[in-house]
Amino acid sequence: GADGKWTVRLEDEYTPRLRISKRYQEMLRAGVDSTTKDYIKRKIDSAKWLIESIEQRHNTLKRVAQAIVDRQNGFLEYGPEAITPLKMQEIADVVKVHVTTVSRAVDDKWIQTPRGLYPLKRFFGGGTVTESGEEVAWDIIRIKLKEIVDGEDKNDPLSDDALVDELSKHGYTLARRTVTKYRKALDIPSSRQRRAY
Repeated sequence: GADGKWTVRLEDEYTPRLRISKRYQEMLRAGVDSTTKDYIKRKIDSAKWLIESIEQRHNTLKRVAQAIVDRQNGFLEYGPEAITPLKMQEIADVVKVHVTTVSRAVDDKWIQTPRGLYPLKRFFGGGTVTESGEEVAWDIIRIKLKEIVDGEDKNDPLSDDALVDELSKHGYTLARRTVTKYRKALDIPSSRQRRAY
């Protein structure tokens, strides 16, 4: 935007515009019998309800996506390393909807960013709390952990305890069990299996 803020636009040119057929509205005016009139009126009301629901859903998605983007400036400027830990509840509070609405809104939705195409879900939750109680996005830890393992001496690979020490040198003080959990989640074998013979 003009104020240097990132703005979200919904890509909806492929969704057909829904509207109620003029023919039925004309039939109501033309004076049909009361049974037909009631029937048409009921159908028009339910069509209006459907159209409004779809518009509301669009609106909610846009507001949710905008709230995520507002929180993830670092990611947009610098990439995944700068992702901010984010809870769905925080977005729900901003948009003033229930957390399940946020969850449904982001489900199977993708966002095109200057950093590539990402599922909206990616911006949530992957946080972990360091020993000092500070929240760090799982993405940052993941990148660091991979970097450390990629750079280790394969004749003397790092144990999980050594990985804990390495991560703490980078300012991420995690419990050993957390590091083990992340290593497994990344499909990185144990140090014994990483040793080059």
